[in-house]
Amino acid sequence: MSRKFRFPILFLLLCSIAGVAQKPDKEPIKKLTIPPIEQKMIGQGLVDIQKLDPNIKVELKYSTTDNFVGKDVYGDLSRAYLQPEMAKRLAKANALLRKNHSSYTLLVYDAARPNSVQYALWDALDNLKIPAKNKKMYVADPKIGSNHNFGCAVDLTVVDENGKPLDMGTKYDFFGPLAYPRSEQEMLKKGKLTIQQINNRQILRKAMNQAGFATNTTEWWHFDGMSKVQARVKYGMIK
Repeated sequence: MSRKFRFPILFLLLCSIAGVAQKPDKEPIKKLTIPPIEQKMIGQGLVDIQKLDPNIKVELKYSTTDNFVGKDVYGDLSRAYLQPEMAKRLAKANALLRKNHSSYTLLVYDAARPNSVQYALWDALDNLKIPAKNKKMYVADPKIGSNHNFGCAVDLTVVDENGKPLDMGTKYDFFGPLAYPRSEQEMLKKGKLTIQQINNRQILRKAMNQAGFATNTTEWWHFDGMSKVQARVKYGMIK
């Protein structure tokens, strides 16, 4: 190759190398923004239940309008939190459930709930035209608090291998005797519940009870890890 053409080619090659060297790096990965409500629970020591058991499914009903008040009161919250001890029990319950029914999994509808959200639920009852004297029939008085407000209660059901909830006889947050565990035999005799629906509830109750949760007598989906008095002393309210 003559000297006449050697230098232009060398110049182009050097420019090409310089261009590659100056090529900007990939855009930095954006950090996930944790919603303030979630930061508040993390700050008070609560844990994401799916970090203990990723198999547990979560569908927070109060992060949607698919709830009895028809209002989203959780906003961006999509993860379920509990006190560490309660989260461990829930993971144990799911393990017990899957041991006896390998295709079944727990689906959480609600878990820890800051007291500020309890006030939002309380106020939302006004839109349903519920008299003040009857509000406690639907939502715990936020001045006293619900066990959810201490991170010691969980609302949940069981889903099959297709993610379909088992038939429990009522929807979540149904108000009335049909949802009462204490009234199941009465509802069975009246033909309002079936044996299969009661059996499905018992599958859930067995796993939860064996893991250390207590059954709520008026809500088949609600389970408490300890009494409200105990929770208040041990943990305090989630603000």
